Amino acid sequence: MPFLFISAGEVVVLLFAALMLFGPDRLPGLVRTLAKGIRTVKNAQADLTQELMSEDKTGVKDIKDAVEDVKSEIEGVVKRKK
Repeated sequence: MPFLFISAGEVVVLLFAALMLFGPDRLPGLVRTLAKGIRTVKNAQADLTQELMSEDKTGVKDIKDAVEDVKSEIEGVVKRKK
C-alpha cells in the first residue's frame, strides 16, 4: 500500500536525490529538523483539538443552562395562567 501515494521505488529515488543534494554529512541533521517540525505541528494540532473539545463542552453546558432557564420561565407563565 503506497504511503501518501508514493511507491517504494519513488521513495528510494527521493532518498537517493536527497543524499546527492545535501550529502551524507548534512542529511541526518536535515531529517532531525524535519522530524522536529512535524512533531511540533502534531502537538499543536492535539492542543487545538483538546481546546476545541473543552470549549464545545462548556458551550453545550451554557446552552443547556439557557434552555433550562427558558423552560422554567415558560412553566412559571403557564402556572400563572391556570
